[in-house]
Amino acid sequence: MTPVDAQDDRTRPRLGLRANAAQFTLLVAINALVGGMVGQQQTVLPLLAEREFGLTGYTFIFTYVIAFGIAKAGANYFAGTWSDRYGRKPVLIAGWLVAIPVPLMLIWAPSWGWVVAANVLLGINQGLTWSTTVIMKIDLVGPRQRGLAMGLNEAAGYGAVALTSLAAGYLAAHYGLRPVPFLLGLSYTALALGLSTLAVKETRGHARAEAVGHVPRADGLHDHLHGDLNNREVFVQTSFRERALSSASQAGLVNNLNFGLSWGLFPLLFATAGLPVAQIGVLFALYPAVWGIGQLLTGALSDRWGRKRLISVGMVVQASALAVIAATDTFAWWAAGTMLLGAGTAMVYPTLLAAIGDVAHPIWRGRAVGIYRVWRDLGYAVGALMGGVVADLWSLRAAVWTAAAISAVSALVVAVRMYETHHRSGRAPGSGVDDSEGSSHG
Repeated sequence: MTPVDAQDDRTRPRLGLRANAAQFTLLVAINALVGGMVGQQQTVLPLLAEREFGLTGYTFIFTYVIAFGIAKAGANYFAGTWSDRYGRKPVLIAGWLVAIPVPLMLIWAPSWGWVVAANVLLGINQGLTWSTTVIMKIDLVGPRQRGLAMGLNEAAGYGAVALTSLAAGYLAAHYGLRPVPFLLGLSYTALALGLSTLAVKETRGHARAEAVGHVPRADGLHDHLHGDLNNREVFVQTSFRERALSSASQAGLVNNLNFGLSWGLFPLLFATAGLPVAQIGVLFALYPAVWGIGQLLTGALSDRWGRKRLISVGMVVQASALAVIAATDTFAWWAAGTMLLGAGTAMVYPTLLAAIGDVAHPIWRGRAVGIYRVWRDLGYAVGALMGGVVADLWSLRAAVWTAAAISAVSALVVAVRMYETHHRSGRAPGSGVDDSEGSSHG
């Protein structure tokens, strides 16, 4: 090795979870705060809509979920594009600046329009911050531990959704629907903005270091994806043309269709059985709690077993869980159904992100993650709209049955169209970077 080569190895960013433990842990904590911003309102807003604003039509109540989903989907696209162009950290900070007015608008909202507007800002916050923490973690860990990294990231985010949802339900039961539950969001925003500004470091250099060692798959499957694709090409490949990327995009949309449906509809369904607010909060917390904790296992398992199996089986489990929820009407059965739904989601959520990282070239990976998350988070709006329309036309249970059928179809699409993206030997597909700890570039 020449002196110049040795100097390059010393200055080149190191990939791997252990080599970047401090920054990775910090980003996990920040993503927990991202999730908490959603959890502060999930139990409270459907009840607020009925009790303080007198809203009864399901489609109208779900407008806040639709607004959130559309705003988050659009923000995901810009998060990916801007993070590839300007860097990850500026996008993360911008996302937290957008969040500042959200809790205040929910506290002071004189009409439902304020709630919808607050959820537009919340969607932008979620798209910019969550997408960026995903991209940054993929940058840091390298190809071999993507599943584990995504499992930790999503576990932190959705674990915080569950804990904050439970806390908000408790606070609402004891202190009223406003303002106390939303004070959680104020504290989360202040802490996250400070950490993002003062402690987070830029990770785009890690992606460039990985790109230096990038080599094509031996089977030639990704030969047409090498180099820096333009924005249109990345969109077409991720959305429609590339079999693994497009299969992941549709599965992500259906997964969040179920989440959007549950967000707007489950509290109302559970209330039909006369359950108190505290029990509704427990049921709503079980779904993201199992989802969050389960990802600690499933993300790492996808690094050992591969992505496709977990995704297809996870969608089947979600379909089964929704069928249980639609067919029963007691707290015990609903608890079982929401836990099963969380388990199926845990199998799918980090694994889809890891599959995108497997296929996308490091140079345009940020944009691919952003576009995948556009499709996935449109599921919030699709699920809320579909659930509201079906519930208004027929019933709440009919909406849940419809989501179960859609989930089963999605599982079939993955089983038929998607190929396995992760090589479970020492090297991940499409990368010449070995993720051994201590190497200079992975």
